[in-house]
Amino acid sequence: MSPSLNDIELFVEVARGSSFTRAGDVLDMPASTVSRRISALEKSIGVRLLNRSTRKVSLTEAGAAYFARCRHIVEEARLAHEMLMDEAGSPRGRLKVSMPSTLAMSLLSDALREFSMRYPEIECEYDLSVRPINLLSDPYDVVIRIGEPPDSGIVSRLLGTLVLGLFASREYLDARGIPERPEDLDRHECLRSSTERGDSLWRLFSEDGKERQVRVKGRIALNQVLMLRRMGELGMGIVPLSIQAMTGGSLVRVLPEWSFAPIPMAALFPSRMMPARARVFIDFVKEQLAGVPLLMGNPRFPAG
Repeated sequence: MSPSLNDIELFVEVARGSSFTRAGDVLDMPASTVSRRISALEKSIGVRLLNRSTRKVSLTEAGAAYFARCRHIVEEARLAHEMLMDEAGSPRGRLKVSMPSTLAMSLLSDALREFSMRYPEIECEYDLSVRPINLLSDPYDVVIRIGEPPDSGIVSRLLGTLVLGLFASREYLDARGIPERPEDLDRHECLRSSTERGDSLWRLFSEDGKERQVRVKGRIALNQVLMLRRMGELGMGIVPLSIQAMTGGSLVRVLPEWSFAPIPMAALFPSRMMPARARVFIDFVKEQLAGVPLLMGNPRFPAG
């Protein structure tokens, strides 16, 4: 008897996450049922696909080859089904997205609500982190990251570019003075994401294309942008922040004619063949960001 596509899909999900429990969560069935059906699949084809132990599940050599072929078959079958469903109605299903919490909270908080209202049949799950994600094995439809996209065969789509400027509180500037040129930053407390050399060398570009490199220092480093902003608001120093996200608030732009090199923001996904729910989400986010000043279009400064 030939194995059913449903059982092949079960195997692909187990192989993706190296876990019966994880596959069961994705497909909404008990892990014991997943394990039993995979055993039946192995019996029907006469080949052991998985190594099982009390701690983990791993692919055999035959299982790895089977997974490499079946993963694309299962994905194409899902997409064919979803395309057929889309023709009969609006995009639907479970959408799993990973994006930085700072992006979600500063630029997209209202937009995510609007997306759910526009597409009521899409169930959204957002992972607000920047932890490493393997799009070929982790069950995400879209991953949004800030910075150069990885050169690893992953498909990407540019959503826009972020431009960082320098900001400080009025309290800090009253106490320490206002820097008039980039070299003056050497005498100031500068808030950074880490104390590593790269985060302590600031490359700034003027509107007419000049470049300055300044070695900065400060007593506080934080790897979370919202906390960096909060420290700036509390008068702890000068902090680089997205110009787009700094509408209103108590911080003042410092050295307004100087900015950091623009940083690309991209949507990453495992294949150009994507379900409709992922496609409309990417289009929606790009549409929302298009209205943010200095975010979309050609960078004004050298890429660096």
